[in-house]
Amino acid sequence: PAVFNTNTKMDPVVVSAVNILNNMCPFTAPFNIEIVFQCTQALQEDLEWKVIYVGSAESEQHDQELENFSVGPVSVGVNRFTFETEAPDASRIPKVELVGVTVLLITCAYRGQEFVRIGYYVNNDFATQEMRDNPPPVPEVDMLVRNILVTKPHVTTFPIKWDVVPVAMETSNDAFASAAADGSEVAESTAAAAAA
Repeated sequence: PAVFNTNTKMDPVVVSAVNILNNMCPFTAPFNIEIVFQCTQALQEDLEWKVIYVGSAESEQHDQELENFSVGPVSVGVNRFTFETEAPDASRIPKVELVGVTVLLITCAYRGQEFVRIGYYVNNDFATQEMRDNPPPVPEVDMLVRNILVTKPHVTTFPIKWDVVPVAMETSNDAFASAAADGSEVAESTAAAAAA
């Protein structure tokens, strides 16, 4: 598992770990992923997660969005969830790039603002040493296995506008409590003067 801390500016949501639950598997297998994150304040909206498979280093038109979903309501504290995505569609990947290294991206956004992007290198190779030594001219996906380099994620964070904490409301409540206390003291003083 990859454990990291993206909390560079005390953001209210911090991804602390990503676990690939079925690494070293056939190319055609789904991705099973667990995400752990911390939340330090109640959020008014859901978190928006995406999983993107980069099909080619030459053009974004081969990128595939494997999953797009929301998580919420989010509780303050440590949160974790698991999900499964479909395997990438090999027909949308150039044949010459089926074998080799590519990238898997996991992103999270709030109110349409992406605030963290986690990238993993993915190595697709032939299942046997014999095929590696004598690769077929046109690789078939059934021949390939997938290995995600889970120990070396690349994490990028972006500043966004989070919910505004209602400090004014807290101040008003404190002022009201203070005024009430002052009123109580005045009432006690008046009562004592009347008794005298």
